[in-house]
Amino acid sequence: MKKTALSLSVLLFSLFPLTSQAEVTKTLPIIEQQAQVAGFYQHQLGNTQITALLDGTNFMSPTLFKDISQDKVQEILKKYHADQAKGVQTSVNAFLVNTGKSLVLVDSGTADCFGAHLGSVLKNLKASGHQPEQVNTILLTHLHPDHSCGVSKNGIANYPNATIYVSEDEENYWLNSKQAEKIAQDKRANYLATVEKIKAALTPYQAKKQFKTFKLGDNINGFEVINTAGHTPGHFSYKLKTTGEDIVFIGDIVHSHTVQFDKPETAIEYDIDPKTAVQTRLKQFADYAKRGQTIAAPHLPFPGIGHIYSADGKSYQWIPVHFKD
Repeated sequence: MKKTALSLSVLLFSLFPLTSQAEVTKTLPIIEQQAQVAGFYQHQLGNTQITALLDGTNFMSPTLFKDISQDKVQEILKKYHADQAKGVQTSVNAFLVNTGKSLVLVDSGTADCFGAHLGSVLKNLKASGHQPEQVNTILLTHLHPDHSCGVSKNGIANYPNATIYVSEDEENYWLNSKQAEKIAQDKRANYLATVEKIKAALTPYQAKKQFKTFKLGDNINGFEVINTAGHTPGHFSYKLKTTGEDIVFIGDIVHSHTVQFDKPETAIEYDIDPKTAVQTRLKQFADYAKRGQTIAAPHLPFPGIGHIYSADGKSYQWIPVHFKD
C-alpha cells in the first residue's frame, strides 16, 4: 500500500512539478487596464429611486484653487491621499430621479464637449435599465457645458420627450446677446466659446419649445428651487421631498471633497463670482451639516450621494452613503 502511494506521488510530481511563487508570478500575463463596469448606482429614498450616473472623471490643476497657498493645497491633498501626479481628481455626475410620476434628470454631463474620458451619462442611463425617451424633465443647476452639453449631440436631442428647465438669471447671463459686452475683455473669448457650446446643446429643445425658465419660489414637478448663486449668476440647487427623507441636488457649490471641505472658504477659478460662491458654500455647508441633509453632488466622488459632517463648524468632511445592495 505504501509503495503504491509513493508511486502515485512520483507520477503526480512528474505531471505537476512543484513551482515556486516567483515562477508562477513570472508566467502570468500582464492584463492591460480595461474599461470599468457601467457607472450607475441606485439609491432608494422612501418612494423615490435616485440613480447616480457617472459621466467620467477629470483632473484639475491645484493652481485653480484661489486665495490659498500651493503648499497648503498639497498638504490637504496628501492628508486625504489625493495628491496625484495628474492633478486633483473630480467626478462628473448626473442624477436620474424616478418619483413614480415622472423621470427627472438633474444635470446631463458633457456628451463630447470635453473629450473621450467624459461623456458617459447617456450610456450609463441605458445600462441602468432606462431609456432616454422616458425622461420627461431635465433640471440644470446651471449652464456650464459639463452640465448642459449632455442633453444633445450633433444637433439631435438625447432626450426627445424632455423639457429643460434653468433659472431666468442663468438664461440671461449665457443666452442674452448683450451680455458679452459686459464681460471683461480678457475673459470674453472664453465666455463666447462657452456660449457656443451651450447654444449648440440647447437648440434642439428650443426649436420644439421644450426649454423653459423658472424663478425663485417656483416648484417643478415636486422639486423646490434654491438660489445658490455665485459659481454662476443663475446657479440653483433642487430640493426634493420623499416619503423617507429630503435630498438636495447641490450643483457646483463645491468641486473638491478634499480642499474645499477642509478649507470651505477656498474659491475655484471656475467661479464667476468667487466671493458669493464662498458665501453660498459656507451657508449651505453649515445648514446641511446641522440637519444631516442627504445631498447629491456632481463633482464629489461617484456616486456623489452622501452627507456633510463638521466637528467644529469651520472645516467639514464628506461622508458618502453606505453601499446598499
